[in-house]
Amino acid sequence: MNILILGAGGREHTLAWKLKQSPILNNLFVAPGNAGTAEISKNIPIGVNDFEAVKKTVVTENIQMVVVGPEDPLVNGIHDFFLNDEALKHIPVIGPQKAAATLEGSKDFAKEFMLRHNIPTAAYESFTRDSLEAGYVFLDKLAPPYVLKADGLAAGKGVLILNDLATAKEELKQMLVGAKFGNASTTVVIEEFLSGIELSVFVLTDGKNYKVLPTAKDYKRIGEGDTGLNTGGMGAISPVPFADDAFMDKIHKRIIKPTIDGLQKDNLPYKGFIFIGLIKVGEDPFVIEYNVRLGDPETEVVLPRIKNDLVAVFRAVAEQTLETIDLQIDDRTAATVMAVAGGYPETYEKGDVITGFENIADSLVFQAGTRLTEGKVLTNGGRVLALTSFGRNFKEALETSYQNMKKLRFKGMYYRKDLGFDL
Repeated sequence: MNILILGAGGREHTLAWKLKQSPILNNLFVAPGNAGTAEISKNIPIGVNDFEAVKKTVVTENIQMVVVGPEDPLVNGIHDFFLNDEALKHIPVIGPQKAAATLEGSKDFAKEFMLRHNIPTAAYESFTRDSLEAGYVFLDKLAPPYVLKADGLAAGKGVLILNDLATAKEELKQMLVGAKFGNASTTVVIEEFLSGIELSVFVLTDGKNYKVLPTAKDYKRIGEGDTGLNTGGMGAISPVPFADDAFMDKIHKRIIKPTIDGLQKDNLPYKGFIFIGLIKVGEDPFVIEYNVRLGDPETEVVLPRIKNDLVAVFRAVAEQTLETIDLQIDDRTAATVMAVAGGYPETYEKGDVITGFENIADSLVFQAGTRLTEGKVLTNGGRVLALTSFGRNFKEALETSYQNMKKLRFKGMYYRKDLGFDL
């Protein structure tokens, strides 16, 4: 089977690494890919939202399956594009159709979905430019901190958590009237703040059946102790130590099953990953958000723990026979540490040489913001690479990743040294 992965990050390198292990795979392509994917597949220099260029690649390279990494092409309807094209409609796409992808594309849509299907989430109301004053009144009713969420995709930057009421009102105005996040904030969801510890649960569904993948916990803040600006993720750990059987049973009964049933009741066709961002409040799980693809850097700890042939699993998704798959999970803990460019998530430089790959032992290197130039691996993004290691527990796994991280070098390199501090 010839497979095309869309995307360019650590998630896509991990997917490529895992798919490459399958005896069913013939040729693997990644568009646009990075220096890591270039080592194990053929990179195609096209954009993930250039559907016509994707079609041309699929036809030219005789692609038999497309795996979508990031959310943008899903929310923009790449699955529907395939279904509506005579030359492409027989080719399976791993990722939901556009209507279902709205679960990530619109926070208001996701909240209404949860409300409709009695899925536990924070109390909320949605506001537009025309209801700004009503938004102020709603904020007055809430206790701090105040949670403001841009309705649309804002590259992970559209959520504000503020302690001061006056600041919250001013930010609401900036989002709705000042278009702080462009079209993404033409509607803003204001939520009650839930206090607890977060985790992610990943589900793979074929539209009828589903499999629950390993849990993971990621670390979003740039600074140690979870301080500073939000990032795309500074590291992750799987499984989550506090997600015991009793808690997972609650997640399954109250959240996972109602989500899958809700998609079917609402006629939202879904073949792909559902990433459920959760928070544990006391002993109860609440949904913070849905994503319609694998998370990054969670992919770097979740996929290495899956023992199955991933091509066979994806083929079962395409054929709606996922119930025949017996998911095998490595019982060790995986921990990944992300190295980022100096200055990230604000201004940072690109084009610096990365050295030390040959010195890595007992860890997997998944490249993210990198490119290959004249045989050298250069930085090409804010989050540069992730190191994943296994251990009997998260401390042991992290220790191996940290030991190996010391062997890598690039100008301005930074990584958090306190992952797992809250576990």
